[in-house]
Amino acid sequence: MTLLPPGHWPNGAALALSIVVNVEEGAEMNVADGDRSPEPVDELNVVLTKPVRNYGNESNYQYGIKEGFPRIAALLDRYRFAATWTSAAVALERAPHIAAFVAGRGDETASHGHRWVHVFRMGADEERAFLQAAVDSIALTTGTRPYGHLSRYLLTPNTRRLLVELGFRYHMDDYSGDEPFWDMTESGPIVIMPYAVDTNDMKFWNAPGYRPNDWLEYNIATFEQLLREGREGDRRRMMSTGLHLRIIGRPGRIIALERFFEHVRTRMNERNDVWVTTRSAIADAFAATVPPPD
Repeated sequence: MTLLPPGHWPNGAALALSIVVNVEEGAEMNVADGDRSPEPVDELNVVLTKPVRNYGNESNYQYGIKEGFPRIAALLDRYRFAATWTSAAVALERAPHIAAFVAGRGDETASHGHRWVHVFRMGADEERAFLQAAVDSIALTTGTRPYGHLSRYLLTPNTRRLLVELGFRYHMDDYSGDEPFWDMTESGPIVIMPYAVDTNDMKFWNAPGYRPNDWLEYNIATFEQLLREGREGDRRRMMSTGLHLRIIGRPGRIIALERFFEHVRTRMNERNDVWVTTRSAIADAFAATVPPPD
């Protein structure tokens, strides 16, 4: 693993903050789309294995489109924070107003697959087609192809090689650190941009579930620790905050995101060494200063 030399975030920033908005709603498993069973990820934890429609959970996902998205979008605009919208391509096809919003504010769209489904059972050819379909679709809906990718958690031994061959610059399926590093594949190098589960709003759904103040306190603590390490140490740090339209977009949870953004903005005003940016910008800054291994 190649570590980033000190002082090499742009403008001497000590911490790069990556806000990741996952757009999955409308691309999840659904019998109506030909899947063998309905989507198992449900805030109620009602897991159905038979091929029947789960209309309640479908409406729960649509809540993210109808209500959660406007709340998150408003906060991003209010604080003028850039974000990476890690999107299942079909979700953007079915919610073109989200694609237009992302493109309009100049944010990055990363690939979350063609649909929000697992790829671990796919062979190399099927996975390649799945990834290419996401590239083609996102290019049409947003005007720009994706250069980063996040699987639905379970990647395959072929994933990174295929990403390199398809022109991707970074991969997110890693939880091993707090800064980028290189990985070598049979087809060439790719930047690994570690993601994080502990600062993700999915902690509201996982048992025991976080309350909004729990999530806020944990994210602030993570932010402060990484900022301190960046300021005092010889390594520049990166923090990922993962969001979902249908999760933190709820009225009782969105306040936690607003207060986190306010904390970040306060720190930025005190000392201009926090860089809130897209994952592609972080990956490119890393690649520009740290060459891939031979």
